[in-house]
Amino acid sequence: MKLVADRHLRRSAVEQLTGLSRSTIYDLMAKGQFPRPVRLTAKAVAWPESSIVAWLAARTSA
Repeated sequence: MKLVADRHLRRSAVEQLTGLSRSTIYDLMAKGQFPRPVRLTAKAVAWPESSIVAWLAARTSA
């Protein structure tokens, strides 16, 4: 079995993919309605692409 690493998307890519603004993303995260990012470095975070795709899929089916 081959293990494939998940790509990580920075905030600008998440904004473009979801169509949400920065403030909306962080507001939804605070409400527990959007995936939380993972820390890459002391100053950088990114979202696993799979979690954003899953969030989009759940949102369109709801």
